[in-house]
Amino acid sequence: MSGSSGALGAFGLLELLPQSRAAWLGAAAALALAALLGAAVWRWAGRRAGSARLQRVGTVSGLFLYPVKSCGGVALQRAEVTALGLRSGEMRDRFWLLIKEDGHMVTARQEPQLVLISVNCENGYLTLNAPEMKELRVPVKLSRKNAVHNCRLFGLDIQGRDCGDEAAQWFATFLNTQSYRLVHFESQMTPRKSRDIFTTFRSKDKIAYPDCSPALILSEASLEDLNTRLEKKVKIQNFRPNIIVTGCNAFEEDSWNKIKIGNVEMKGTMACPRCILTTIDMETGIIDRKEPLETLKSYRLCDPSEQHLYKSSPLFGWYYGIDKTGTLQVGDPVYKIVN
Repeated sequence: MSGSSGALGAFGLLELLPQSRAAWLGAAAALALAALLGAAVWRWAGRRAGSARLQRVGTVSGLFLYPVKSCGGVALQRAEVTALGLRSGEMRDRFWLLIKEDGHMVTARQEPQLVLISVNCENGYLTLNAPEMKELRVPVKLSRKNAVHNCRLFGLDIQGRDCGDEAAQWFATFLNTQSYRLVHFESQMTPRKSRDIFTTFRSKDKIAYPDCSPALILSEASLEDLNTRLEKKVKIQNFRPNIIVTGCNAFEEDSWNKIKIGNVEMKGTMACPRCILTTIDMETGIIDRKEPLETLKSYRLCDPSEQHLYKSSPLFGWYYGIDKTGTLQVGDPVYKIVN
């Protein structure tokens, strides 16, 4: 008897309601849920900032920064975006650089095996590992007694503090070559201006040791399109992007102009002109000097009116300057800002 009373207590009220009343309550609940969902969609996909509207164009599927120029990248789930590019803790994008004794940069264009060096950061030390080499640990905060070098990148001068003899010997041993010096760009040093390299950048776009831009975006679809044309497929690592986007068409990233990811806002500046670095096998460190560059040249050259800018280099990926700093993470929607 008590069992049947309990069941009536739990469900009796609903059973005693008229069926029309119960149906009305269900419909009202469904409408309320739909209204909440609709409001959320409007806030995220259709919200306006002044006269601008956000149109979703993709999703972040990968984030990378490259602490040492031309060495291996570090995959991230979350990154801070600064005026000088991506950051994760004490790791900054291309804030370390290998130079010759005269200060000129050394990259994988000259030393392809640099791509085999993996880089990380822990407990205040930059850690470097390479095949058949003992791990190198370089303090992020260097002694003020360490020399500051005048470095030369693409015709522009920039400073870098020497990371010491142990680091120099480590690179000389691994590369089996002349003495190079590893240097670090520090916060009090003056960055290079992107506009001094390409006039398509704004005066506020600045960098440490990247080629010319604070951020490079490439879509998975663009890579897939390229790989359909290649006999030997290449990986995304051949192109060293910072932000990888999925859910869009091939080369759609070329046309976004202004975008918003997380609370970060960026402005497209120009296409990325590709060089022989893309032809290095990322697993062996052997440079081919032909593919995928030759295939890219068959369908990704610029319009004749832009040859003064890109010359004969094929275009793959898009450079972005930073309009608003902040954070972003894998899985974030990518919005095009439409005026």
